[in-house]
Formats: sequence, structure tokens, C-alpha cells
Amino acid sequence: MPIALASIPPPIPSHFKLDRPPKSGSRSEIFRFRCLKTSLSARKSSDVDVDTFTKYSGYVFESGNLEADALVEYNVAKIAAIYRRKPVLLLRRLLQIGTKFGRWFALRYIDSAMERSDEMFKVRAAQLRGILVELGPAFVKIAQAISSRPDVIPPAYLDELSLLQDRIAPFSSEVAFDTIEQELGLPLDVIFSDISPEPIAAASLGQVYQARLQSSGKVVAVKVQRPGVQAAISLDIFILRFFAGWIRKAAKINTDLQGVLDEWAASLFREMDYREEAKNGLKFRQLYGGLQDVVVPEMYLEQTSRRVLTMQWVEGQKLSEVKDLYLVEVGVYCSLTQLLECGFYHADPHPGNLLRTYDGKLAYLDFGMMGEFRQELRNGFIEACLHLVNRDFDALAKDFITLGLLPPTAEKNAVTKALTDVFQNAVDRGVRNIRFGDLSGNLGRTMYKFKFQIPSYFSLGIALSFNPDYKVLSSSYPWIARKVLTDNSPQLRSSLQALLYEDGVFRIDRLESLLSEYTRVGTEKALAKGEADTNPRVVLKQILSFTLTEKGAFVREILLQEFAKGLDALGLVTMDSVSSAAATRFPFGSSLSLYVMDDEDIRNLKTLLRLTQLLSGSPKSEQIVEVEQVNIYKNSNAYFEEASLVFNQLASFQEVLPVLSTIPEKRLLDWLKDFALTEAKHH
Repeated sequence: MPIALASIPPPIPSHFKLDRPPKSGSRSEIFRFRCLKTSLSARKSSDVDVDTFTKYSGYVFESGNLEADALVEYNVAKIAAIYRRKPVLLLRRLLQIGTKFGRWFALRYIDSAMERSDEMFKVRAAQLRGILVELGPAFVKIAQAISSRPDVIPPAYLDELSLLQDRIAPFSSEVAFDTIEQELGLPLDVIFSDISPEPIAAASLGQVYQARLQSSGKVVAVKVQRPGVQAAISLDIFILRFFAGWIRKAAKINTDLQGVLDEWAASLFREMDYREEAKNGLKFRQLYGGLQDVVVPEMYLEQTSRRVLTMQWVEGQKLSEVKDLYLVEVGVYCSLTQLLECGFYHADPHPGNLLRTYDGKLAYLDFGMMGEFRQELRNGFIEACLHLVNRDFDALAKDFITLGLLPPTAEKNAVTKALTDVFQNAVDRGVRNIRFGDLSGNLGRTMYKFKFQIPSYFSLGIALSFNPDYKVLSSSYPWIARKVLTDNSPQLRSSLQALLYEDGVFRIDRLESLLSEYTRVGTEKALAKGEADTNPRVVLKQILSFTLTEKGAFVREILLQEFAKGLDALGLVTMDSVSSAAATRFPFGSSLSLYVMDDEDIRNLKTLLRLTQLLSGSPKSEQIVEVEQVNIYKNSNAYFEEASLVFNQLASFQEVLPVLSTIPEKRLLDWLKDFALTEAKHH
């Protein structure tokens, strides 16, 4: 539950006035009396509608099962033992859940039999949403978890489930204040100098108060867990495990539904331990709180326990309610840092957990659900993006298996064809122009058809769900390029080698594309803010500086090898041209070539020309196309024109000298030394 709202209440008053405080009692009792007196007045002056969950399912919380509420971690055996001793409560809840869903499925069956499923779809989807809200937190949390899972439910249901609101009537502030004192072991007035009499926000797991710390005077958010919520969720999970086992047997489903449910339940139990959330928040703040225009609230561990969380108060508007392109780019930048750099990521970054602060920054909230992105998965993700951009859909299908999106038993040829249909037209428009709206429809249907399994780390696309025009790879591909060019892991080195050498032929165009994207890392944020510097000389300096650093060693080695090959081809053409010209001066001299240029020499000469253009900051020459289209059997004298282009390009290097002068001399000397060694090895 986010600890901030779009509409921020007025500041906490310096004290809660009471005309006639109690004549006796401790300072703490007087403080609590004042708070609760104000709370009661507030309730009398406003009509609080009882929500459907409290009306129909409130008895689940009122059951007061202390044993289930005291479980430190999710344990199937212990939960089963607890509720087998409570047959009346179990039967009542089982009948409620069974009749609600049974009636809904019966109506769906009637719609299908009467061939009116399509026209009744919206009605039934709304009814399903109402049932989930009525049944309470476990069902709302499950629905929210699968609302971004087109592999689990048909895409048509996603829109309706995305409207789910986890809101129920708040519980008593007196109970909340008692919980705070019991959990923290101190009177309320010793911890806080002020606290709001009523919760600022309330949801199924807990509710939030605004307070001011007694020790520092800082304004904080205090989240208090709803009494009995863990027992209520435990009961529903026990019942759902029964249904899951029955459905698996009846429908002969291969997936271990009970195992999937257990995995989700274990993560939910961790989310209900606020100490874990505080630790997650601390780690997230340490890793990403220093990023430009990213706000991660401070956690107060001394005022935090299993059921009480105290953190910095953050004010702002929900990101989904404002159109701020710059903050979208900030979010993408932070998300890619989480995935590709550190591997520790926010697993629930829906727009409700993201705020635009009033000073224009992006604030992250709610750290109950976090994940670890292992190194092999990071590499697999990068390889998948490279294969997508380069239209290698067969390799992309294999990547999806590596990433866990597809089971190993998936029919690879059928998946490859489906992915080609989804991505081909979008990729043809260019990497930077691929829009989410171009992919979402067909991709959702493909994912449902092939039963894609969507890991939580794919939920990090914060802008996508509410902006179909968002260009998916425009911001992320520069990161992919930087990672694949600079990472020293054997897997990514091998991927880069395979990408740049197709069937043994060097693809200068692919390297040029990667280097171009490398220089764009972070520029989408700057462009959105109007601060990007796209001066060609600045870009050239970035490329040269990169190739001369330790991180650019692998790319530098490739460049030096290709330079050496190109210079050999250039020397071959030059010697042949000189010898042919000299031969024509003698009687009976022949203009026939003394050297034969094969197709590899031609490619090397072409590569050298493009490398000189790239490193001099010149645009790609149209004459390269002519080199690509020539007959490889023609006399090598015909290539002197192409060789002269290289010489002309080398002459233009004087324009690069001001850029080279900004690079440390030692780096340049090391580069020349490496070049000399490479040339010696080549010969």
C-alpha cells in the first residue's frame, strides 16, 4: 500500500486541543485521549460507508485466530492444522467462496450456451471484480498479481482487473494506537509528538497515519497492520489450495497450481513483515537513492516492527495521474539500473506506487515486494534485446526459454513464427520508433496462446501500461548497447563476437549501431528536459574515449584487427596501382593487375573506409554502396578510386585533432602500441 496520496492533507496541527482533559492520568493517557477524542469527532462529522468486504466478509477478521496471526513465515502444515480445528469457520468461508464463484461460472456457461459471451463480457468482468473485492485481501492481491499476466488470463480481462482498488473501511484508531505501543514497546507520546487522529489511507493489509517524530521533529508515515489480516489470508490460502488441487486433477493440468500458490503466499507473508519491507527500502535507497531526480524515502528502523512501519513522508501526485515524459524517462533509467547494473529490483512498480513529487522528482513507495535478477538472467535479457533488434527471431525464441518466459517443451518453430509476426513490422520501423501500442495487442494474444510465464522483473516497464505511444526500446536499447560493449563476462563477450561476425564476416554496421546507441545512454532524460548535447564532436569524443579505456579493450582489439586487415587491402591496391602505372611507361608494358583482389580484400577495404569515416565523425558515404555492388573479379586498379576515398578520409583526420587533444596522452600511446602489436601479429 503506497504511503502517500494524490491529495495531501493539511499539516499535522502542533497539538490536539481538548477543552477539558482528564483530571487524572499519565501524560501518555492524556495524549491518547486527545487523539481519540479528535478521531471520534471526525467520524461523527463524516459518513463513512461500509465497504462490501467489511459487510460480507468482516467475520473473517473478527474470528481472532491468534495462532494463525502469530505465524512468522508461511507454513502450509501449520495453517492446515490450525483451521482443521475450526470446522465451522472453515465451512462458512468455503461455502461463501464456492457459491460466489459457482454462480459467476454458471452465468458464464449460460452466456456461452446462448451465444452471447461477447456482448455480456463487460458485465461479467465487472461482476468478477466485485466478487474479488467482496472476498477480501487474498483475492484482491491475487487478482492484482495476475493483472499483468497475459499468460494466465485472456488479455480481454486485464483492463477490468487493472481497475481493482485495494480499499476497505479503516479499523479503529484506538486499536491502531494500541498496536503501535505494543509493537514498539513505548507510549505513543514518547515516540511521536503528533499523530493524525484518523488514517490518511486504508487498505486491506493496513492503514497509514501521518505523524511527527518526538526525537527529531521529522514528519513520517506510520503504517499499521490490520489486526487479524494474516489469519484471514491464511484461511483463504488454505481453501484456495484445496480448489487448486481439485482443479488440477479435474482439468488434467500439468502446472503445479498448489506450488504456484505456495510461492505467491510465501512472498505475501514476507510482505506482511514490515521489518523486511524496511530492510528492502534501506537497500533500495542505498543503491538508487543517489540517481538524479529519484526519491527513495528514509526508513526509521527504531520505530519499525513486524506490524508497524515508520518511514519518511513523501508528498506528490500518482505518476499515472500526470503526464510527465521526463519522469517516465527517469523511471526507465532507474528500472534499467535495477535490472542491468545491480539486479535488485522493485517487483511491484505499478503507477500507484510511484509519485511525482511537487518539486518534479520520481518517488518510489512500498518495498514489500522486491526481487533479485541473477547475472545469467541479466545476460539472457541483453541477448534477447540484441536478437530482437537484429531480427534473429529463432534465437529470440531460445532466449525466452532461458529467461523462463517459455517452458523448454514449447514448440520452438511455432513460437519463432509467432514472434516474427509480432515483431517484424515493428522492428522494420527502426529501434527507436517501436511503440508499446504496436506490440501490446498481438503480443498479449501470443503470450496467452503459448502460455508465457511472466517473471516479476518484466513489470518494471512503468510507462507502458498507461502510454501506448511510449517507444519501448528508444530509452532501453542504449543501455543494452553499453552493457554488451563494456561487460567483461565471457557470455556477453561471446554474444558480441557472434553479433559482429556473421558467418565470419565483420558487420561494421552493427558495431556502428552499438557505438551510436552507447553515446545515447541517459540522453532521453536530457532530451525530455531540453538539456541534451548532440554535437557530433562531443559524440566522437565519447566514442574515442570509450575505445581507449579498459572497458573498451575488447572492442578496441576488434577495431585494431579490422584496421590492420583494411590497411593490408589498402596497401595491396596502392602497390598494384603504382606498379601498373609504372608498367605502362615501358614499351610493351601491360596495365594488367599484378595482384588479385578477392572478395575478402574488398570487404576489408570497405570496412576501413567506414572506420575512417566513423572515427573522423563523417557521415556514411553513399559511395560505399557502390563498393558493395562491384564485381569481385574486376581488375584491382578499378578499386583505386575506393582507396582514394580512404586517403581523403585520412586527410580529414586533422579535424579530429582538437578532440584527440582532450584525451590523455597515455591512452593514445597505449592505443598506438596495441595497434603496432596487432599489425605485427597480422603479418
